[in-house]
Amino acid sequence: MFRLSQYMKELVTPTEPRQRGPVKPVVIWNLTRTCNLRCRHCYTTSADVAFPGELSHAQAMAVLEDLSAFKIPALILSGGEPLSRFDFFPLAERARELGFRHLSLSTNGTKVAENIDAIADLGFDYVGISLDGIGAANDWFRGQEGAYGAALQGVRACKAKGVKVGLRFTITEDNARFLPAMIDLCDEEGVDKFYLSHLVYAGRGDKNRGEDTDRARTRRAMDILIDRAWRAVAEDQPLEIVTGNNDADAVWFLNWAARNFDEARVAHVERHLKAWGGNSSGLGVANIDPQGKVHPDTYWSDYTVGNVKETPFSTLWTGADPMLAALRQRPRPLKGRCGACAFQAVCGGNTRIRALQVSGDPWAEDPACYLTNAEIGLPDADRLEVTPFRGKSHDPAHRFL
Repeated sequence: MFRLSQYMKELVTPTEPRQRGPVKPVVIWNLTRTCNLRCRHCYTTSADVAFPGELSHAQAMAVLEDLSAFKIPALILSGGEPLSRFDFFPLAERARELGFRHLSLSTNGTKVAENIDAIADLGFDYVGISLDGIGAANDWFRGQEGAYGAALQGVRACKAKGVKVGLRFTITEDNARFLPAMIDLCDEEGVDKFYLSHLVYAGRGDKNRGEDTDRARTRRAMDILIDRAWRAVAEDQPLEIVTGNNDADAVWFLNWAARNFDEARVAHVERHLKAWGGNSSGLGVANIDPQGKVHPDTYWSDYTVGNVKETPFSTLWTGADPMLAALRQRPRPLKGRCGACAFQAVCGGNTRIRALQVSGDPWAEDPACYLTNAEIGLPDADRLEVTPFRGKSHDPAHRFL
């Protein structure tokens, strides 16, 4: 995850970078594949049916005990639709009793309003609700009429109960035009966080990779987000903006900073970005799927470290798995443009599962990198021809030049 707003603030109010050493991962736990929607880009290929082999209640409770003892920094309960799992609330209650430092719910939002009292009573630190456009456009992406209205009710229910809530938007060619309206919706509803997710080629997202936004459109989307994030910082507005699944976003932001700020401030934020290190698969993030299989992240379903039904997560994560060891290398054994990129220390090689899906090699270049050769420090001609975004400016950055 690239915390755009956080690094934007570093340009204005610098803090000391914290170097990332060996860390315990944020665990994204897909509790079930059962889901009442059928999203076109679903990475778990979920459906509104019961799936065999999912963890029993006793097995899931044992996982919680192990994760707590392992002292992971954050636990995200996801799905499918996690609220569809038969014992979701007993599991969430036990997670809260165990005192996880950060407990989040990732949901399609359609079941939030009817369960808001229980969600609020459990004291979730954050509820992330996925939308893929406004009104009927979202319903088409999500495969169910009325999904938008139900999710929006969920947002409003969270706000009414004082629960921190965010919107997650997976950008594709078909819905990119809704990005400004999605940000406006956040402002109108008082949403705390906006998360732009780039498409990852996994599950139904792999089948729909032809819908991935072209690179010029991605660049324009990032400029829209940067413009909005700067306005939030300059005008002390609360909306937090983050992006995910394309760590080239950090390099794009760094290049923006270089055009608008003095060298000292750019060097400072670059130190922060290098301390973060870019892509966290296998290092700062981990996934447990509904059947108990452990993966380097939520999209690596084809690679399994082990199964928590047989071996505790803590043992699997600290073992000698070769893929985890390779992902934790810095620099990683990258090839192609990623291997030659001058910003490996910032990006970390981006999303390896996309490289694997397209080329069969997890260390090949990420096909979704949208920067030109010149922008990543390569000497040959620009790889891409794009028209820079020329939107409305809210840019008081000249104050700091």
